[in-house]
Amino acid sequence: MKVVLLSVVAVFILCPSARPQTSALVPAHGRLVPLFNGTDLAGFDTFLQKQGLNHDPDGVFQVKDGVLHISGSEFGYVITRGEFENYYLRAQFKWGTSTYAPRATQTRDSGILYHVTGPLKVWPRAIEFQIQEGGTGDIWLVEGSQLTVRGKTVKPDWPCFDRFGKGPFRDITGYRDPVGEVERTHGEWNDLELIADHDRVTYLVNGKLVNQGDGANPARGRILFQSEGAEVFFRNVELAPLK
Repeated sequence: MKVVLLSVVAVFILCPSARPQTSALVPAHGRLVPLFNGTDLAGFDTFLQKQGLNHDPDGVFQVKDGVLHISGSEFGYVITRGEFENYYLRAQFKWGTSTYAPRATQTRDSGILYHVTGPLKVWPRAIEFQIQEGGTGDIWLVEGSQLTVRGKTVKPDWPCFDRFGKGPFRDITGYRDPVGEVERTHGEWNDLELIADHDRVTYLVNGKLVNQGDGANPARGRILFQSEGAEVFFRNVELAPLK
């Protein structure tokens, strides 16, 4: 762990971030460095439900012009080879147009899973920063991970905490929350921020606090970006250790 975080700080000296911090909620941290370098998938593995580890014959994951393009045509993910704890992560995402079975007519869906532990599969034990039309900023607890939000825990059969101010939800493509939507218009870039401060996690979407919890278990691990039936793009993925 110390080797990974020290490497992150060292790389920043050569690759300083140009994007400003968006919220006073972000604690003091070291310098941000690219987690995804914008050129290739160095430092990541790929995993696909049908193809397994590092075998992507259909090009589900492609990098071009500083952007990670995820087709969504098969469930899976790109996942860091290193583990992280006590950090500030930020990234930008936007939706594409394509959707695929079994979610072809449902809301576009992806996510950032962090504190990933255990064997690689769809899906591994982790906590999720949900990215979903009408639900970006929800927290999902995957494969028995634990968290307490607003003094409550959740049942294993529905391990989800809705984002703050979330309105009614319909699982249809193109859905937007009529009450508390935090995403920008479809096709525009959105800013995501995750603070993993020991066992406390904080989510921000486009500069707005949308979720927060304590007692995270696990509280360290790998980080992955999902392919889950919808075309999605990521860029400016950066990470810094907290001071």
